[in-house]
Amino acid sequence: MDRDTRLKRLQFRSWHRGTREADYLVGGYFDTRSANWGEDELAAFEVLIEEQDVDILAWAMSMAEPPSHISPALIADMRTLDYIDTSR
Repeated sequence: MDRDTRLKRLQFRSWHRGTREADYLVGGYFDTRSANWGEDELAAFEVLIEEQDVDILAWAMSMAEPPSHISPALIADMRTLDYIDTSR
């Protein structure tokens, strides 16, 4: 699958998580950061997006530590929470 197709698929999945909180967290993160991702970051996000919303939220809010197959750099970046648009 080419890069554009991967990005479009990931964007859709990022914004259609099932809860508004997860949509803002994951979708906002994707929209803000994905343009600058290389192959490694894209692959790490593809792994993350397969996880449950409750787990991703817990990792991003430092309520739990992610398992070893989840990129620590990605979670550290998500923990900044500076990408969430609270004006919606």
